[in-house]
Amino acid sequence: MRLNCSPVWSVVSLLTLLLLPLWEMGCSGLSFNSVPLPPVGTYQRSCEGGAHHRQRRSWVWNQFFVLEEYTGDEPLYVGKLHSDVDKGEGQVKYVLNGQGATSIFTIDENTGDIHATKRLDREEQAYYTLRAQARYRENNLPVEPESEFVIKVQDINDNEPKFLDGPYSARVPEMSPVGTSVVTVVATDADDPTYGNSARVIYSILEGQPYFSVEPKTGVVKTALPNMDREARDQYLLVIQAKDMVGQMGGLSGTTSVMVTLTDVNDNPPHFSRKSYQFSMSESLPVASVVAKIKTLDSDVGPNAEMEYRIVDGDGLGLFRITPDRDTQEGLVTLQKGLDFETKSSYTLRVEVSNRNIDLRFLSLGPFSDTATVRLIVENVDEPPVFSLPLSKMLISEAAKVGTTIGTVSAHDPDSTNSPIRYSIDRNTDLERFFNIDATTGVISTAKPLDREVNAIHNITIFAMEMDPLQVGKGIILITVTDINDNAPVFAIDYETYLCESARPGQVIETISAIDRDEPQSGHRFFFSLTAEAAGNLNFTLRDNKDNTASVLTMRGGFQRHDQTMYRLPVFIMDGGSPALSSTNTLSIRVCDCDPDGAPQSCGSEASMLSAGLSTGALIAILACILTLLVLVLLIVTMRRRKKEPLILDEERDVRENIVRYDDEGGGEEDTEAFDMVTLRNLKVVRESGGKTRRDVTPEVPTLFLSSRPPPDNGIFRDFIWDRLKETDVDPSAPPYDSLQTYAFEGSGSAAESLSSMDSLSTDSEQNYDYLSDWGPRFKKLADLYGHSGDGNLFGSL
Repeated sequence: MRLNCSPVWSVVSLLTLLLLPLWEMGCSGLSFNSVPLPPVGTYQRSCEGGAHHRQRRSWVWNQFFVLEEYTGDEPLYVGKLHSDVDKGEGQVKYVLNGQGATSIFTIDENTGDIHATKRLDREEQAYYTLRAQARYRENNLPVEPESEFVIKVQDINDNEPKFLDGPYSARVPEMSPVGTSVVTVVATDADDPTYGNSARVIYSILEGQPYFSVEPKTGVVKTALPNMDREARDQYLLVIQAKDMVGQMGGLSGTTSVMVTLTDVNDNPPHFSRKSYQFSMSESLPVASVVAKIKTLDSDVGPNAEMEYRIVDGDGLGLFRITPDRDTQEGLVTLQKGLDFETKSSYTLRVEVSNRNIDLRFLSLGPFSDTATVRLIVENVDEPPVFSLPLSKMLISEAAKVGTTIGTVSAHDPDSTNSPIRYSIDRNTDLERFFNIDATTGVISTAKPLDREVNAIHNITIFAMEMDPLQVGKGIILITVTDINDNAPVFAIDYETYLCESARPGQVIETISAIDRDEPQSGHRFFFSLTAEAAGNLNFTLRDNKDNTASVLTMRGGFQRHDQTMYRLPVFIMDGGSPALSSTNTLSIRVCDCDPDGAPQSCGSEASMLSAGLSTGALIAILACILTLLVLVLLIVTMRRRKKEPLILDEERDVRENIVRYDDEGGGEEDTEAFDMVTLRNLKVVRESGGKTRRDVTPEVPTLFLSSRPPPDNGIFRDFIWDRLKETDVDPSAPPYDSLQTYAFEGSGSAAESLSSMDSLSTDSEQNYDYLSDWGPRFKKLADLYGHSGDGNLFGSL
């Protein structure tokens, strides 16, 4: 095949073909005819003739070019394929394969014309590799071997430059010289940088002049003016443009913004807002109090505005100090010593301020410091009394008698009025009231005997007050109680001494020491000896070791427990005080059976009991307490089990002793508050069991009032009560003791009908009251009134 090119390149192709060897002239080939662009490349041809098969490499043009972004209505013509075998008789057809074949590129199988059917974009794909072949139409056999060629998309300027990292922000120090680099902006163009000027970008500044400039080729933004002051303006917004085609007309452009911030440098000196300040302060201010705040101005910020203050002159150099506030950089004047209005009422200071971090480049602008005068006025206040010594130390012997003077405290009024002072003791520091103080003179004396061994140092607070009780001064007094020899020495511990039965004469069985609550200045010195009564014993002796200890030694051997289990040895101890004090202490020595190493094994029953810490008397007391508790428990159980007194009375007891008299008439059956309704609800129950009368049931009494109807039958009530009694006897939940059961049963009807007393007064009543005479002397009066001997009118007889 051959490539059909423009006339110039056709001549070149023709010259190339003329130079081919003559043996190649009979070979067929595939030519490529493209748009007028210089194709490059080679492919391999082969010739077959005679009996030999030879292959030669020769130059061919196998590359097409096509413009991107074609916007025409018809398919874009790319090139033409043609085979030398094709004589134009229609026997050969052309086939196209590879990238974009049939989808993007099509070929006319008759003529070999190649067209692009879609719009191409070089930035998406720069070239396409395809394969072309000529075949016989009849049998589809290849006319020549398949040839490969490339369709390259030619770039056009269809992409504007873009700032991928924009927008930008940059910082540059103020007062920077001209040409100081600020930031570098970079724009990229997606067009082909190897073809034409489509991707060649030129930078320019649209906004931000005359303060800044930009390098056209590199995009470096630089300062264009000197002495740009942050205090005047601290931010600038720049607009940078990037234009392709080397900035020529018709080129595409893109823009970005750059926010430039001027950073601070120390180019402004500090200065006081005023040249003279005046402040007032109370003389009662404590040390380290802030007495004044001085405002200083500095246009710089951050570390460049940090201040340093110092007092350069004045009459308060040692009394005041000035330091900067970390947050506001104000000058804080603090008090170093206490103030006294009566001594000095005002102070004058000359203070200086300067920057802590000075930039040497700007020293020519002037001194970076300033001075001002500060006057401090002391205000008088009513101050509490002041002790001449805030802490006083006094000594007193523990042998001092009550009322002994210990010392004197003194306080004064620091004010000019010099008010009188009264003294008192803070009793919270002297709870047991060991001391007194004279309210006028301040003399301190003892109020109780002192004991150094109980409290060696007394820390008490003394109040000093003026006439105004709110003004109170406080002083501290440490009273140390000195020692006297008033305590005798005693054993250091409670010794438990064991003596083995196998002990030999002269053996040390115990080393004792002593303690003394006194504390002599020269130290303790104790002397040990046996008492006069024990000095002649034949069992033990005592040796003073001259080092405040003594050794107890045996004088014989052969000690036996069954002979004596314990020995008591009185020891006399005397101290070295003046006067010397002594005491007698008893050392208990137990005889024990010991093992070969001398350790006690058994010391007898008494020793066992004593070692447990219980004496015989203590054991007896414990047993007595246990016995007493047992007796109390038995009494409580017996009382809980004791039965109540039976309710059945003997015949000999007079039933009249149980008559209860009621003076309250009540409000009827519904009134349960005035009296006990149980009394009305108890019915007359007569139990035929030996003829004894129940104590809780009144004797059967006929109605005392006349009635025109016969009395009701009590059998209904009797049966009802007996049924309930049987149910209660077999009820497992009923209490085990006698209890009162109350029922409200009234029967089927009341035979007496109305209980009104109006009917009782009728004279035609036939009620018989002769049985009242059988109730004894106490009912004789009623029997006389209502019996046959009476006239039947109760109220008339009364």
